[in-house]
Amino acid sequence: MQQNVGTLDKVGRALLSMGLFAFAWKRRDKLAVIAAYNAGILMSSVSSGYCPLYKIAKISTVGKPI
Repeated sequence: MQQNVGTLDKVGRALLSMGLFAFAWKRRDKLAVIAAYNAGILMSSVSSGYCPLYKIAKISTVGKPI
């Protein structure tokens, strides 16, 4: 897998993921489960630097200037 998620994109995804985890921690219902699942998906793309949806859309944020 070639990385297609840039640094600024990773920071945004990490912040969104932390917000979703905090939301899930406070609510504890079906919506919280969905939020936690999505937060996990976002964190996996942060740690790997790869987003399958970006590959489908032929998008890459790696190496683009801020």
